Amino acid sequence: MSETAIDEPTGSRPGVTSTPAVKADVLVEALPYIRRFAGKTVVVKYGGNALAGASDTDALALFAQDIVLMHAVGMRPVVVHGGGPQISHLMTRLGKQVEFRNGLRVTDSETVEIARMVLVGQVNPQIVAAINVHGPLAVGLSGADAGLIVAAPRDPELGFVGDVTDVNPTIVNRLLNEELIPVIATIGSDVSGQAYNINADTVAGAIAEALGAEKLVYLTDIEGLRRSVGDAESLIRQTTPDELDALMADGTIAGGMIPKVGSCVRAVRRGVGRAHILDGRIAHVLLLEVFTDDGIGTMVQANANANANANDKVNAWGDGGTTKEDGR
Repeated sequence: MSETAIDEPTGSRPGVTSTPAVKADVLVEALPYIRRFAGKTVVVKYGGNALAGASDTDALALFAQDIVLMHAVGMRPVVVHGGGPQISHLMTRLGKQVEFRNGLRVTDSETVEIARMVLVGQVNPQIVAAINVHGPLAVGLSGADAGLIVAAPRDPELGFVGDVTDVNPTIVNRLLNEELIPVIATIGSDVSGQAYNINADTVAGAIAEALGAEKLVYLTDIEGLRRSVGDAESLIRQTTPDELDALMADGTIAGGMIPKVGSCVRAVRRGVGRAHILDGRIAHVLLLEVFTDDGIGTMVQANANANANANDKVNAWGDGGTTKEDGR
């Protein structure tokens, strides 16, 4: 059969074509990563910012395809989601003022109910439904279910904004052992049952720690971290917790990126294999990061893992070839 150009499947970039040989090469390239990550847990934080630049429906469908494919090749994906833009939108529709302090939403008793309505009643079912188009795989839950996330108030001035004080991953492990995909809304509760809205970046990191995840992935609306904010050429492809501490201390990393980066730092130091910050606007960015040689976005790993990476590389490839995990 001749190697004539074939249009990419629905969901690919418009106008991009490839030959059967190219497609075969992609599959062969993915094989060692499929072998390496089979049975490993990957926590993916999916937020509203990841939808920037595309219709919500199209972006969510592509994301769901990535999650289902990861599951199909033996990985154990866990989705943690926020919904800040949707919460703000509903608050505005209801005539309620949206107020932030230091990047955190001021959350009175009415606002926490709105947050719960949006996260548990709107966003969570949408993600679950998108995944379940491909089969009965996803199960939605919130941090309040089965005592998954125990919360405490962060600051009295912020109201019902919570910090994670404990994670009980029992319900998540049960779902994973049943070969299901947990989809978690970031509402937690304290010991009295009071609900709290918790930063989704923080929750994703805490759950990744509790599960001993191989990877923690943040999908956002930037290409990754930069050493110079205004210089696209200064993209940090690979970094360590120590370097990120320094970049936060000198103000290079600031604002809304601090919870994300802080969670990466904490998670890697507490045993999560690697953390990734990826541009969720790129079609199939999860697959590009996990299953191809070329890294995309920013990867965080502990210095102490350097020798382990070399061993993992040999086990995965069976030779001394360089992979994106140790030579991006």
